[in-house]
Amino acid sequence: MSSSRTVICLLRNDLRLHDNELFHWAQRNAEHIVPLYCFDPRHYVGTYNYSLPKTGPFRLRFLLESIRDLRNTLISKGSNLVVRRGKPEEVVADLVRQLGSVSSVAFHEEVTSEELNVEKRVKDVCAQMKVKVHTCWGSTLYHRDDLPFPHMSRLPDVYTQFRKAVESEGRVRPVFSTPEKLNPLPPGLEEGAIPTAEDLQQTEPVIDPRSAFPCSGGESHALARLKHYFWDTDAVATYKETRNGLIGVDYSTKFSPWLAMGCISPRYIYHQIKQYEKERTANQSTYWVIFELLWRDYFRFVSVKYGNRIFQVKGLQDKSVPWKKDMKLFDAWKEGRTGVPFVDANMRELAATGFMSNRGRQNVASFLTKDLGLDWRMGAEWFESLLIDHDVCSNYGNWLYSAGIGNDPRENRKFNMIKQGLDYDNNGDYVRQWVPELQNIRGGDVHTPWSLSNAALAHAHVTLGDTYPAPIVTAPEWSRHINKKAGGTGPSPRGKKGPSHTPKQHRDRGIDFYFSRSKNL
Repeated sequence: MSSSRTVICLLRNDLRLHDNELFHWAQRNAEHIVPLYCFDPRHYVGTYNYSLPKTGPFRLRFLLESIRDLRNTLISKGSNLVVRRGKPEEVVADLVRQLGSVSSVAFHEEVTSEELNVEKRVKDVCAQMKVKVHTCWGSTLYHRDDLPFPHMSRLPDVYTQFRKAVESEGRVRPVFSTPEKLNPLPPGLEEGAIPTAEDLQQTEPVIDPRSAFPCSGGESHALARLKHYFWDTDAVATYKETRNGLIGVDYSTKFSPWLAMGCISPRYIYHQIKQYEKERTANQSTYWVIFELLWRDYFRFVSVKYGNRIFQVKGLQDKSVPWKKDMKLFDAWKEGRTGVPFVDANMRELAATGFMSNRGRQNVASFLTKDLGLDWRMGAEWFESLLIDHDVCSNYGNWLYSAGIGNDPRENRKFNMIKQGLDYDNNGDYVRQWVPELQNIRGGDVHTPWSLSNAALAHAHVTLGDTYPAPIVTAPEWSRHINKKAGGTGPSPRGKKGPSHTPKQHRDRGIDFYFSRSKNL
C-alpha cells in the first residue's frame, strides 16, 4: 500500500497524547503512524475464579468514552485512532500484511500475566514477519529503571521503606512534550467503527444522580478535572483533610479512573503539583497526592516482583487461610444486603455507580475477609468487574493487604464496621443516601438498627428481616461503640454535597491504616 516506513502504536492502558513516549518515538521514526486500539475479546469474558463479567458496564462506558475522546484528539493533530475488534496479535499481523510498510510495532509494557502474554504473542508475530518491536515504560510516576534497588527482587516488602528510598534517592523524569502535529495514517487505511456496549454483549449502565464520580472518560476530561481540582478550586490544598469523605465529587482527586486507563499521566500530575506548590501553596495535602501516587507505583512494582502470586489464594506470604466460598454470604455482600448499613451503603454505591470511596473499599474488604471469612478473590473479582477505576495491580495488591497476606507490616488488621461508620459518617447521612429503607432512623443510630427498640424501629417503619435484613454477622468488638452514637441533631460534617470535611480527630486515619500499631480501627 505504501513504500514509506510505518509504525503501529499499539495502545492499551495509555489512552492519551500528553506524556506518551510511543507517539514521541513514532514521530521520529516513521512517515506514517497507526495509533491502534483493539477491543480484545479476552477482556469480555468471565473472571478467572468466579466467572464474573471481566469488564462490567461502568468501566466499559468509561473506556468507550476514552476511545472516542482520543480519536477526536488525534484527528485534531492530523492523525486518527484505528479501532479493531480482535486479539491484538492477530490484528497486528493483519495490518502488517495489509500495509506492507510496517517497520516497527511499539507499545507500553505492562506487568501482569494476561497483558504479558499479549506482548509475547505480538513479539512472536513481529519476529515471524520481520518487523521490529519497540517497547516503553510509562505507567508509573518513577520509571522502573530509576528505582534505587539493584534488582526488582530487592524491592522492599513494606511500603514505607519503598517510599523513603524513592523519595530520597529517586527522581521523577520530565514529561514528554505533546506533539503539535502527528504524522498521518497510511493512505487508504480504514479507521474502523468504535463498538457499542451492546456489540460487546454488555448493557448500557443507568446514570445514578447520587454518584460521587459523574465524570466522563478521556484525556480531555482528565486534564479538565486536574485543572478544576488544582487551579480553579484549590481543593488540592485541603485533600488530606477531605480525602476520607463519602459524599460528593470533590472530597478526593478522583483521578484514579483516568490513571487506570492511562488518560492522565502520573508524571503530569506530579509536575502540576510541584508547579502548584511553587505558585500557590505547599502543604501536607499537596504532598499527600504524591504519597497516594507512590502507593500506585508500589503495587505495580510488587506485581513485577511477585508475578502471579498476587492472584494466588495464599498471596505473597504463602499463607494458608481456611477461606469460605459461601455464595449466599457473597451475594448478600455484593448486593448490599448484609444488614450492616455502612457495608451495605458502600456496596450499593458500587453496584449503582461503579465507584466507591477509598474509605469504603478498606471497610468492605475487611468485612468480607475478616468478618465473613470469605475467599478474598471473590471480593477482588467483584471489584475487577464493577470498578470504573479497576487497576489490576492496585486492586489485587489492596485485597491481599486487606486479607492479611500481602504487603502489611501488621498482623490481623481488622476494621470495626460500627466504629468506622461512626467515625466517617457520624450523622448517618451517607447510609441514608444509599439505604433509603433506613431513612427514618435519625443520626448515628442508623449504623446499628438491630440495637434499637421495637418501638423505635416501628416509628422508623423498619422491620428487621423484612424491610431491611438482620445482620448476617455481628462482631463482639462492635458493642463497645453502639452506645457512643451521635444523636439525630444537626447535619453531619460529611453529609452535605460538595467537599466533605473529615473531623479533626480522624484526619490522619489514612496514615493510621498503614502505620498505626493500634488494633482499634
